Amino acid sequence: MRPVRIALAQLDMVLGNFEKNREKILSAIEEANTRKADIVAFPELAVCGYPPEDLLLQLDFTEKCRKTLMEITERSSEYPIIILLGYPERKDDTYNSCAVIYQGKLCHSYQKIFLPNYGVFDEKRYFSPGTVIPVYETQDYRFGVGICEDIWQPEGPIIVQAFSGDCELVININASPYHRGKREYREKMVATRAADNCLPIAFLNLAGGQDELVFDGQSFVCSPEGEILARAGAFSEEILYVDLDLDEVMRCRLQDPRRRDFKYRRLEACYNNAEVIRIPASLRKKEGSRIESNLATPLVDQNEVWEALVCGVRDYVEKNGFRSVTIGLSGGIDSALVATIATDALGSDRVYTVFLPSRFTSDESYRSAKKLAENLGVHFDVIEIERLFRAYLEELKPHFKGKPFDVTEENLQARIRGNILMALSNKFGHLVLSTGNKSEMSVGYATLYGDMVGGFAVLKDVPKTLVWELARWRNREASRELIPKEIIERPPTAELRENQKDTDTLPPYDVLDQILSLYIEKEESVEEVAARTGFDIDLVARVARMVDRAEYKRRQAPPGIKITHRAFGKERRMPITRG
Repeated sequence: MRPVRIALAQLDMVLGNFEKNREKILSAIEEANTRKADIVAFPELAVCGYPPEDLLLQLDFTEKCRKTLMEITERSSEYPIIILLGYPERKDDTYNSCAVIYQGKLCHSYQKIFLPNYGVFDEKRYFSPGTVIPVYETQDYRFGVGICEDIWQPEGPIIVQAFSGDCELVININASPYHRGKREYREKMVATRAADNCLPIAFLNLAGGQDELVFDGQSFVCSPEGEILARAGAFSEEILYVDLDLDEVMRCRLQDPRRRDFKYRRLEACYNNAEVIRIPASLRKKEGSRIESNLATPLVDQNEVWEALVCGVRDYVEKNGFRSVTIGLSGGIDSALVATIATDALGSDRVYTVFLPSRFTSDESYRSAKKLAENLGVHFDVIEIERLFRAYLEELKPHFKGKPFDVTEENLQARIRGNILMALSNKFGHLVLSTGNKSEMSVGYATLYGDMVGGFAVLKDVPKTLVWELARWRNREASRELIPKEIIERPPTAELRENQKDTDTLPPYDVLDQILSLYIEKEESVEEVAARTGFDIDLVARVARMVDRAEYKRRQAPPGIKITHRAFGKERRMPITRG
């Protein structure tokens, strides 16, 4: 047997906090060494955190990265363990690199070859691509390294590593952000790579939230046959340990004669040969039986989305130094869901809710908001806005003479509420969580400087129909009506005028969300959406116009957590002014 033990350090790094990241990395190295690991790997750009964006254009930032890497290298000299550590490497240009460290020496740096420039990724703005495909040779085995996009390319460096370099293991370090369905797609892709190249692949992912992005972890190891051997938990820090018998890799290859022809055909097509880098390491003696690897059960859809939202709120609040959050409760489903997510993320003592009734607010809304706050155990206050609203109307009366009550007066109420929430934020240091969902943000059914006010938009990428699904799921998990049934079942209303309903302005949300999904996430035309859904083309065109016209509002919205395939902001960049 040639047993190699790998440790995948699925960590939550703090962008730009070099001291904290350094100590977290060193602690993981020490633990992995105690567990007799042969290799310990860390996520993409772990030294500085991901994504550093334009910080990479600052020379002092990349210099701090270099110094931190050197400190980690020196302080790990006593450990006979290979360390794979992601960092931005500045040479003739900047590279997205993985340092290969052994006993106090930086043996080599693998430079990421494929730089993604789609979705949330903008790596060609910051990095040059690597050109060398190394294979690392120890006294007992060979292994390869890849960084994120390198493994997503069917004709990527893994072909050279497997067929030219004859490596027996590939470790791919990642900062792969979450969206619904990503885990299944990711595992299927890596399983295909493993089976095609007849070698095990360890896929290590970052965990935690960074602004709009949430990294789900769920690192895993795949066998040469494409079987998932181990999987780390979701949205949490964990060091995943896996023992692999590299003799089994050889047996797999010997028993698959297709590989021989495949190897030479692949080699003819390869654009490069592997460069062998020798590392003076050998397999460590391990006492006892093979280590028991974790094989975490994947989360179901609503559970996974919930944990992503909770993780995103927790890390945004913690990493930005806020002590608490405040939320304007309306008695409606959106604010109820935001309050529940915030409570799960931070604990009830750090969540402050405020009910802000006007003349149009029903008693039902008050009862529902109060009941929700009691169920969650959060702080609850009532601040009447009627006197302020009346003062505004009186002051503006001469200027609005002869004009009927319309959206102007509706928006005044929302903006008074926004002012009060921001005043509470300033006075007590709360972060205001805005409560608008993706459906509303899409069509501009939100008030600038009113209900859009806040520092973080929890539901910014959550469609309204999913809001209801999540509320029902959370109640099932709690085995009680954590979110009161009357809130979930009540027809949506902004309560800014008498007997107002959302459907006065918008199509029913089950219709609206179908249109928005195709028009925004799939970029289908009005005609294509109408043909696919069977909805009236005039309705689809009206929704599309609302989406287009609301771009100026979205530009002024706070950041929010990405959970769909295509979120507003980095992934969908549309001009405000258009014909």
